[in-house]
Amino acid sequence: MPEISLASAVHAAARRLAEAGVPDPLVDAELLAGHVLGARRGEVQAAVVRGDSIDAALSEVLDALIARRSAREPLQHITGPAPFRPLGLAVGPGVFVPRPETETVVQYAIDALLGSALPEPIGIDLGTGSGAIALAMATEVPHARIYATELSPDAFPWAQRNTAGAANLTLVNDDLAHAFGELDGTASVVISNPPYVPDAAVPRDPEVRLFDPSMALYGGEDGLDIVRVLSVRALELLHAGGLLVIEHGELQGAEIRSILTRDGWRAAATHRDLTLRDRATTALRP
Repeated sequence: MPEISLASAVHAAARRLAEAGVPDPLVDAELLAGHVLGARRGEVQAAVVRGDSIDAALSEVLDALIARRSAREPLQHITGPAPFRPLGLAVGPGVFVPRPETETVVQYAIDALLGSALPEPIGIDLGTGSGAIALAMATEVPHARIYATELSPDAFPWAQRNTAGAANLTLVNDDLAHAFGELDGTASVVISNPPYVPDAAVPRDPEVRLFDPSMALYGGEDGLDIVRVLSVRALELLHAGGLLVIEHGELQGAEIRSILTRDGWRAAATHRDLTLRDRATTALRP
């Protein structure tokens, strides 16, 4: 079968993605070409500069992937592992794709576990989704015991797949309001990235609106229904001085601090992410 210029194929793909409104069309085109060719993005860029070609069969495969991305299917669903800290996580339909901002949120939990005087501190991830937060804690604090729960029947298999090799991690398919009763009063850290989008606030990005599961997005009229549940449940799970970490939207910090303070938490504080947006609130169990 005849070959075509890789540069032509990549630039045509980028134009299609741009027309579809994809935010970084050339980046995605190069990543998808790399996925087809079994090459890293930098290798694709070098091949374009050299004037390399791509055979017609692979070009057809690339066209099919570009069509999926043009429909705003998340890139990670197409190419495979979603990066999260040093991890590569399997994601797909039914599970929330982990975001870069969550990488900074989990650091608060990891630091608390590393700073614990206990020989095997306990960390609990409520509503783990893909398992990203729980697996980060388990791999970066190997002497800790990590517990995670996920209620969604669609997301739970992804969490199972991603956490299968972590010997210090226990995963259950349960409601975060009731899970791990046997651990009450023992945890050093409870962390959650709950659904926090208000029901009426439909996300702008098609990747989120069309592909992220609604169960992972919407948190009631003000987006804080699950946060209120977390506040009560985490008080039961943590030992005195234990840390609660909640990820949330950039405009929700003040209300979450108010909820936690009313429930009896100490030192509620909101923290910014790398884009200087409010992203997480922490508090200490009295």
